[in-house]
Amino acid sequence: MSDLATLGDISKRDLARGRNLAIGAAAAPLVFGGVPAVLSLILTILLGTTPPIAATIFFLGLIVTVIGFVGGLGLSGYFLYRRSRWSYDLRERMAARGVRAEEVDWFRKELRSSEKQGLRLVAARDPLLADAYRETLASRLTASRIVRSSKRELHLMQRRQNKLKYNQSAAKTKFLEELDADIEKIRSINDEAKLMLAESEARLQMIEAASVRGSSIADSELALKKLSNRAAELPLALESARMTEEIRRELEEDEQLGSPDLEDAVLPEPDNDENEKRRE
Repeated sequence: MSDLATLGDISKRDLARGRNLAIGAAAAPLVFGGVPAVLSLILTILLGTTPPIAATIFFLGLIVTVIGFVGGLGLSGYFLYRRSRWSYDLRERMAARGVRAEEVDWFRKELRSSEKQGLRLVAARDPLLADAYRETLASRLTASRIVRSSKRELHLMQRRQNKLKYNQSAAKTKFLEELDADIEKIRSINDEAKLMLAESEARLQMIEAASVRGSSIADSELALKKLSNRAAELPLALESARMTEEIRRELEEDEQLGSPDLEDAVLPEPDNDENEKRRE
């Protein structure tokens, strides 16, 4: 909201007025109730030489403190009322020339719960889309206000038209023609505002869908790609395991067929010379 100070139609003085009213509303009970309490405590300590004097100062200070606190609450309510009027006038000035994206926070009460949630989710997903969402919200707020005000003006014009029908003045025909022209203008403005409102609401849904496509759907696509890669690698792993098992089985069969039986094997007899040497 501090960015509004740079706008030409809203000055820093206007913003400072609202800030001072808020500070005054918060500080009034504390000042009018706290100052008498502190003063009564100090006077009790300094002048309360005897119990009767101390009790008298204490009770007088308590009464003044309660009165000051109640008066501070009343003054705080007055400041809050002035601030609410200041906020209302400021919003009307903004809406008179069209709500801007940086002013959406001033119209929080006029936003739907779905729009508040959508703005929060889009801002968390994509800041650029959040700016576009705020721009569209500003257009929606402006269109809604134009629809309401034009509808109200149209009812007023129709009431005036009905009253003039029973008027017997000479200029009745001219007045009715002027009212008919004004009513047509207001109806055209109302129709354009309704069209603008429908377009802005459709654009909000498109931005929300775009933010979803940019985040959760992108994550889902990435997960599916990883899953497809794993599915493509799975047959290769199975084929490698099958080939390893076949090679191991072939090696075992070769060992069983090619290795000689140790029990049936015939050992060569040693020479006689070597046997005689061993005997000696």
